[in-house]
Amino acid sequence: MKVLITGTSRGIGRVIAEKFLQKGHDVIGIDREKSEIYSEKYQHLRLDILRDELPDLNGIQILINNAGVQNSGEDIDINLKGTIRVTEKYGIRPGIRSILFLASASASTGSEFPEYAASKGGVVAYMKNTALRIARYGAVSNSLSPGGVIDQLNDHILKDPELWEAVLKETLLSKWMTLEEVAQWAYFLTVENRSMTAQDILVDNGEAAKSNFIW
Repeated sequence: MKVLITGTSRGIGRVIAEKFLQKGHDVIGIDREKSEIYSEKYQHLRLDILRDELPDLNGIQILINNAGVQNSGEDIDINLKGTIRVTEKYGIRPGIRSILFLASASASTGSEFPEYAASKGGVVAYMKNTALRIARYGAVSNSLSPGGVIDQLNDHILKDPELWEAVLKETLLSKWMTLEEVAQWAYFLTVENRSMTAQDILVDNGEAAKSNFIW
């Protein structure tokens, strides 16, 4: 299948792209930065999803909206408006099979930075809107909301023993997701899943469910 993924220069987006390439799919990546993915089945478009002209791309079957920023002063513009712009261009049309939005646990908990949480909450609401509109094509639309992820972006926590211990205590399973786990979820939700749509999938190692009962 032909897959379009935003934010593929590093982290979650890069690992998701590599997962689809390993499975034999044709992947187009969009990112403001250059890519270090080298494959005959990979095409990289270096552009800004919010400001640059989006080129015409034919035959997109799977769209994965991953590009985003955190506490940048532009969280709502890039995470929400940029994502809407990409989806309206490539996702709402015949031939689409599935759309996935990378949201965040903060979309439901409200934690983290104010504009970031608001942007991801907006992404989840928009996901439900797209599910309504692409159902006529037999396509599904869902969002994946990770909690903590072991990623270079979180090095300030991962490399600080006190911070790391503190965040693990906030989860039931005393761990964070790996990038590979996120990619596995993304693949399942877009390729294998054919019946679940308009749902936000929270994968946070039990952080939201943690409850200290005091009697």
